Amino acid sequence: MTFRYDDAVIARFPALRAGVIELSGAHNGPSPAALIEQFADEQARAAAGLEGVALAEVPSIAAWRRTFSAFGVSPTRYRNAAEALLRRVQKKGGVPSVSLLVDLGNLVSIRHRLPLAVIDADRVAGAVTVREATGAERFDDLGGTDADRPAPGEIVMVDDDGEVVTRRWCWRQSTRSGVSGSTTRLIIAVEGHHDAAADDVVAAVHSFAELFEQYLPDATFTARTDVGH
Repeated sequence: MTFRYDDAVIARFPALRAGVIELSGAHNGPSPAALIEQFADEQARAAAGLEGVALAEVPSIAAWRRTFSAFGVSPTRYRNAAEALLRRVQKKGGVPSVSLLVDLGNLVSIRHRLPLAVIDADRVAGAVTVREATGAERFDDLGGTDADRPAPGEIVMVDDDGEVVTRRWCWRQSTRSGVSGSTTRLIIAVEGHHDAAADDVVAAVHSFAELFEQYLPDATFTARTDVGH
């Protein structure tokens, strides 16, 4: 398995449930019309389901907010990736299509209200580990100008070279690890801490399997839904 959790993280966050997919034979590029339509429909359903609902009251989001607070990060200043997507769906008119692989990840995240990382497996060194940062790791920000090193004690995903894959656990991914037009191998991690997280993680992995069959029929993948516990 090329994705793992440090024992200290598992001990500190015993409610964690995670699924990991390793996929090869992928391709990336503009999403086909069918996926763009499916992505739009998923966002419309999510918007309808969230009408009049405070995101802080959604169980999966509330649990991630508590998790962020537990390792010293303001969950309203730094919103986990699923909350950021749902906030755009709810308040900003939706999430635009980016590419086939990005759209697949965003669709599943929105559907199941769970943050996930879609990582180019060829652009990380060795295994990806979720652990506490020492402050010496390096980070190149995919979406902004944040500091290039995490704070000591911050929960991060990091590869074997000390390159940060995601900061603040599931807040933002690095440029280096993001998918591109040449991506063929993926590591996908989907995580939750709420009471129904185990079932929701399994459902999210099943969603990916169905979408791969539709849009990446030549790819092969393996999946685990018991990672981290």
